[in-house]
Amino acid sequence: MRIGELARRTGVSERSLRYYEKRGLLASDRTPGGHRDYSEAAVDRVVHIQELLAAGLNTEMIGRVLPCMRDSDGGPAETATPQLVVWLTEERQRIDGLIGELMRSRDVLDEVIGAARG
Repeated sequence: MRIGELARRTGVSERSLRYYEKRGLLASDRTPGGHRDYSEAAVDRVVHIQELLAAGLNTEMIGRVLPCMRDSDGGPAETATPQLVVWLTEERQRIDGLIGELMRSRDVLDEVIGAARG
Protein backbone atom coordinates (compact mmCIF):
# COMPACT_ATOMS: atom_id res chain seq x y z
CA MET A 1 0.00 0.00 0.00
CA ARG A 2 1.12 3.55 -0.60
CA ILE A 3 2.01 5.94 2.20
CA GLY A 4 -1.29 7.82 1.92
CA GLU A 5 -3.25 4.60 2.43
CA LEU A 6 -1.14 3.67 5.46
CA ALA A 7 -1.64 7.16 6.88
CA ARG A 8 -5.40 6.93 6.36
CA ARG A 9 -5.68 3.46 7.92
CA THR A 10 -3.59 4.30 10.97
CA GLY A 11 -4.49 7.95 11.52
CA VAL A 12 -0.79 8.84 11.44
CA SER A 13 0.53 11.61 9.21
CA GLU A 14 2.64 10.81 6.17
CA ARG A 15 5.36 12.96 7.71
CA SER A 16 5.39 10.77 10.83
CA LEU A 17 5.49 7.62 8.74
CA ARG A 18 8.53 8.92 6.84
CA TYR A 19 10.14 9.77 10.20
CA TYR A 20 9.48 6.25 11.51
CA GLU A 21 11.09 4.86 8.40
CA LYS A 22 14.09 7.17 8.78
CA ARG A 23 14.51 5.95 12.38
CA GLY A 24 14.38 2.31 11.24
CA LEU A 25 11.03 1.60 12.91
CA LEU A 26 9.14 0.99 9.68
CA ALA A 27 10.23 -0.48 6.35
CA SER A 28 8.92 -0.09 2.83
CA ASP A 29 9.81 -1.25 -0.61
CA ARG A 30 9.95 1.11 -3.55
CA THR A 31 7.83 0.94 -6.66
CA PRO A 32 9.53 1.35 -10.05
CA GLY A 33 8.38 4.98 -9.88
CA GLY A 34 10.13 5.46 -6.52
CA HIS A 35 7.01 5.54 -4.34
CA ARG A 36 6.98 3.85 -0.97
CA ASP A 37 5.10 0.55 -0.88
CA TYR A 38 4.18 -0.86 2.55
CA SER A 39 3.07 -4.38 3.41
CA GLU A 40 -0.18 -5.09 5.23
CA ALA A 41 1.86 -5.80 8.39
CA ALA A 42 2.91 -2.12 8.41
CA VAL A 43 -0.53 -1.22 9.82
CA ASP A 44 0.11 -3.29 12.96
CA ARG A 45 3.65 -1.97 13.18
CA VAL A 46 2.46 1.65 13.12
CA VAL A 47 -0.18 0.88 15.76
CA HIS A 48 2.54 -0.61 17.99
CA ILE A 49 4.74 2.44 17.45
CA GLN A 50 1.87 4.75 18.40
CA GLU A 51 1.09 2.72 21.53
CA LEU A 52 4.72 2.82 22.65
CA LEU A 53 5.02 6.55 21.95
CA ALA A 54 1.84 7.13 23.98
CA ALA A 55 3.42 5.16 26.83
CA GLY A 56 6.31 7.63 26.84
CA LEU A 57 9.00 5.59 25.10
CA ASN A 58 11.35 7.40 22.75
CA THR A 59 12.04 6.15 19.24
CA GLU A 60 15.41 4.69 20.21
CA MET A 61 13.80 2.44 22.83
CA ILE A 62 10.90 1.66 20.52
CA GLY A 63 13.47 0.41 18.03
CA ARG A 64 14.72 -2.02 20.69
CA VAL A 65 11.25 -3.15 21.74
CA LEU A 66 9.54 -3.56 18.35
CA PRO A 67 11.44 -6.68 17.30
CA CYS A 68 10.20 -8.39 20.47
CA MET A 69 6.53 -7.54 19.90
CA ARG A 70 4.06 -9.90 18.29
CA ASP A 71 2.59 -8.69 15.01
CA SER A 72 -0.62 -10.07 13.53
CA ASP A 73 1.43 -12.08 11.03
CA GLY A 74 3.32 -14.13 13.62
CA GLY A 75 5.52 -14.13 16.65
CA PRO A 76 8.32 -11.81 17.62
CA ALA A 77 11.55 -12.03 15.67
CA GLU A 78 13.69 -11.68 18.79
CA THR A 79 13.43 -12.23 22.49
CA ALA A 80 14.07 -9.35 24.84
CA THR A 81 17.55 -9.20 26.34
CA PRO A 82 17.84 -9.26 30.14
CA GLN A 83 18.93 -5.61 30.03
CA LEU A 84 15.86 -4.67 27.98
CA VAL A 85 13.60 -6.55 30.41
CA VAL A 86 15.09 -4.55 33.31
CA TRP A 87 14.51 -1.28 31.47
CA LEU A 88 10.97 -2.26 30.49
CA THR A 89 10.20 -3.24 34.08
CA GLU A 90 11.42 0.16 35.27
CA GLU A 91 9.39 1.87 32.55
CA ARG A 92 6.29 -0.08 33.62
CA GLN A 93 6.84 1.06 37.22
CA ARG A 94 7.08 4.66 35.99
CA ILE A 95 3.79 4.27 34.12
CA ASP A 96 2.17 2.69 37.19
CA GLY A 97 3.24 5.77 39.18
CA LEU A 98 1.65 8.06 36.62
CA ILE A 99 -1.54 6.04 36.72
CA GLY A 100 -1.60 6.35 40.52
CA GLU A 101 -1.17 10.12 40.28
CA LEU A 102 -3.98 10.37 37.74
CA MET A 103 -6.27 8.27 39.93
CA ARG A 104 -5.58 10.55 42.91
CA SER A 105 -6.34 13.60 40.76
CA ARG A 106 -9.58 11.99 39.62
CA ASP A 107 -10.54 11.29 43.24
CA VAL A 108 -9.95 14.93 44.17
CA LEU A 109 -12.10 16.05 41.23
CA ASP A 110 -14.82 13.61 42.27
CA GLU A 111 -14.81 15.14 45.77
CA VAL A 112 -15.10 18.66 44.39
CA ILE A 113 -17.87 17.62 41.99
CA GLY A 114 -19.70 15.83 44.82
CA ALA A 115 -19.41 18.86 47.11
CA ALA A 116 -20.60 21.20 44.35
CA ARG A 117 -23.68 19.08 43.71
CA GLY A 118 -24.50 19.18 47.38
